Amino acid sequence: MFYAIISIVVLVILFLAAAIRVLNEYERGVIFRLGRVIGTKGPGLIILIPVVDRMVKVDLRIITMDVPPQDVITRDNVSISVNAVIYFRVMDANKAVIEVENFLYATSQLAQTTLRSVCGQAELDEILAERDKINHELQQILDRSTDPWGIKVSTVEVKHIDLPQEMQRAMAKQAEAERDRRSKVINAEGEFQAAQKLADAGRVIAEEPTALQLRYLQTLTVIAAENNSTTLFPIPIDIFEPMAKILKQAKNKDE
Repeated sequence: MFYAIISIVVLVILFLAAAIRVLNEYERGVIFRLGRVIGTKGPGLIILIPVVDRMVKVDLRIITMDVPPQDVITRDNVSISVNAVIYFRVMDANKAVIEVENFLYATSQLAQTTLRSVCGQAELDEILAERDKINHELQQILDRSTDPWGIKVSTVEVKHIDLPQEMQRAMAKQAEAERDRRSKVINAEGEFQAAQKLADAGRVIAEEPTALQLRYLQTLTVIAAENNSTTLFPIPIDIFEPMAKILKQAKNKDE
């Protein structure tokens, strides 16, 4: 009788161990009864019928998946290597278990092929300069393709783009040439503005001759401020004009 009671207790413990499951808040269990889905349960305490019921546990948290580097030939025939990261979560546990054999592996393979396809249809400059556009296009395609599996792709980010060495050197030369061009343009604009200011100053002096005299005085002040042993006195050229006229008239009389 004692051994019978012990046997019954052991059987009850084994039954409870096989029947009772506890699911966390972020987990759901898809229940199969004799091969047929009877529903999704959780979170909390779940009771199964041993041998008859089978539960597949599904995590509903956001999953971060790294997409390995993919060799891509862009539309302008440049060979690059691109990798990315995708963020997705299971929205419907039933579909994630029934519609696809392994939703993690399927999503990873789909992300790799989509990354090659989208980058292959774009030019290199577009991939480098418009990364947000590429990310948005990848997210839309993946989300639309995984929707029948009960999966929602929230974000796709292109992480790194590896360029060939010769392309890196060519881009460095292009950037250097662009910086040199901007430097020359800025220098030319500075010279043009300086020339405009000098022309404006010349017109003011032509209209107001006294301005030239003031400029002479300013020049003398600057020269006197320096500890120079020699002092230069600028003489206006207009002083010599009367003398030039007298010499010209004398020459005409002699002729």
